[in-house]
Amino acid sequence: QVQLVESGGGLVQPGGSLRLSCAASGFTFSSSPMNWVRQAPGKRLEALSGINSNGGGTTYTDSVKGRFTISRDNAKNTLYLQMNSLTPEDTAVYYCAKPKGKTYWFSRWAYQLDWNEFDYWGQGTQVTVSS
Repeated sequence: QVQLVESGGGLVQPGGSLRLSCAASGFTFSSSPMNWVRQAPGKRLEALSGINSNGGGTTYTDSVKGRFTISRDNAKNTLYLQMNSLTPEDTAVYYCAKPKGKTYWFSRWAYQLDWNEFDYWGQGTQVTVSS
């Protein structure tokens, strides 16, 4: 069956870094665009970044541009998110997700996003940024 398993979250001080991983199985990862999304308590689901199937195309929402880097290793069926210069506003549960179709980003995701945009997603990993 399909599994997306995130890891690498934790407690980090402001200004610190974390690297999230997402191990995929049960579908053809190397042919799939992927996303990282997050949800903080009481806030809407937020799309952070997307990557195409071969890793040659990426995009980021403005709030993480220049701080976060998405990447993938198709040989290992793994998606990554390197997060630098973390702030308390980055505190959330982070999820990897496979979008429906072949498009890895939609402009509407800047103001509207729900789980119906995705075929699969993981259980999430908590990231807490606090001193």
